[in-house]
Amino acid sequence: MRDSTFPPRSTAFAEHGMACTSHPHASLAAIDTLRAGGNAMDAAVAAAATLAVVEPMSTGAGGDVFCLYAPRGSADIVAYNGSGRAPAKAEAAWFLENGIDRLESESPHAVTVPGAVDAWCRLVADRGTMAMEEILRPAIAYAEEGYTVHPAVHRAWVASEERLGRDRHARDILLVGGKAPALGSRHRQPLLAGTLREIARRGRDGFYAGWVAEDMVGYLNELGGLHTLDDFARAGGEYVAPIATELAGHRIHECPPNGQGIVALIMVNILKGYDIASMDPLSADRLHLTLEAGRLAFRDRAAYVADPAMADVPVETLLSPAHADMLRADIDPARAMAETPGPRLPKSPSTVYLCVVDRDRNAASFINSTFFSFGSSRVAPRSGVVLQNRGSGFVVEPGHRNCVAPGKRPMHTIIPAMLTKGGRAVMPFGVMGGDYQPWGHTHVAQNMLLYGMAPQEALDLPRFMHDGAAALVEPSVPGHVMRDLARRGHGVSVAPETLGGGQAIWIDWDKGALAGGTEPRKDGIALGY
Repeated sequence: MRDSTFPPRSTAFAEHGMACTSHPHASLAAIDTLRAGGNAMDAAVAAAATLAVVEPMSTGAGGDVFCLYAPRGSADIVAYNGSGRAPAKAEAAWFLENGIDRLESESPHAVTVPGAVDAWCRLVADRGTMAMEEILRPAIAYAEEGYTVHPAVHRAWVASEERLGRDRHARDILLVGGKAPALGSRHRQPLLAGTLREIARRGRDGFYAGWVAEDMVGYLNELGGLHTLDDFARAGGEYVAPIATELAGHRIHECPPNGQGIVALIMVNILKGYDIASMDPLSADRLHLTLEAGRLAFRDRAAYVADPAMADVPVETLLSPAHADMLRADIDPARAMAETPGPRLPKSPSTVYLCVVDRDRNAASFINSTFFSFGSSRVAPRSGVVLQNRGSGFVVEPGHRNCVAPGKRPMHTIIPAMLTKGGRAVMPFGVMGGDYQPWGHTHVAQNMLLYGMAPQEALDLPRFMHDGAAALVEPSVPGHVMRDLARRGHGVSVAPETLGGGQAIWIDWDKGALAGGTEPRKDGIALGY
């Protein structure tokens, strides 16, 4: 079997349009949509819906969406938050009174109302050119007629067998004889095909009202969930103002909280105080400084990132130069912090990823997820919808910014990104993988902008992160670098699995070309025409 931590691939090039996703079926669906006359948004939703079928552990109609969009390659970036909300009855006091001080990943209380389908429909209506019936046709065909199980998908499916087996509907729908479908076998999801047909026919109402909503709510209630049909009927995302910082003459755009894109920007701001470009890309110096910057940025995430509609999130202060200077002062270039200092703010003010670019240079940076592998592992019995567990991102701690509350959105890990320069979009990009994502955004942006790597090289480079207890490194990080990090006081562990998965498309305005990279650690492919 191919060792996905030592991945030689070539950057893909195209002229008219390009799609980079984590699965060949999804990349093809996007390209077919572009060639049929659709634009980047149409193609992004077609790919996301296809991934909901062929990569069901990673994403689905029962998940959430965030999107950054550059109309005709403009630097005037459109941001959309399609994250779901807690039920109206989700009071912190109720959970505590019932002995629940944590929303466990497989609990019905971890299931927030899915935002994905509402986002698909809204974004296509506002920015697309095609009908949802046409956009969803590839996904429906794969669900109904079947799709081949690819290697990375199979590995993730096998790892989730035990969790899926604990839910009787997940066991019946997603396992074959109690096991993951075999590598290279054909798997069908006819129930999900029926749900996608309902969405194609009725739009968002095909998911948030009628028999599909009744199916999801009924099963959640059976499990003890607090959800109602009104919660689903009220579901809706919103356009938001993106946040950004500068790096090497470029601007990195992220969606604002409740997502963790701000964590990536804090990391970038801290590291701008060092001459990273003079260091070897895999040197202990670079890794050490990045690990320390990430520890501090994640400390801020735990303290401050929440739903800004229901909590005070000091975005401007967290992104200020003064805050970056204060955090940088805690870093010793020669020694790891024994403990991460507690959160504080300066006294003076000074959160599956795919991307598509079309012939008009509309650029979509699009991320869609159910959080844990197969989300909550709960599957609605008639609709075949895998229900997310984003609510496990809440805390049950009254007074905390991120405490669960009625209609509130949890701190969210999925984050798309966009690079701009000189009034133009130059690269939609993103790196998935839960808590790894801010590390991945920082890593890939620096690899390209400071080290001059092509998109595929930037994604291929060995990865690392800190999990709060130790530095996790991929096995392809040189041994002498691991030993140097240990001498500086880091606990160092080889990551038990590859870290994250990403895509990127560079728009070369001078040459009229698109250069795409796709995640070597996944099954994906960059396709263009």
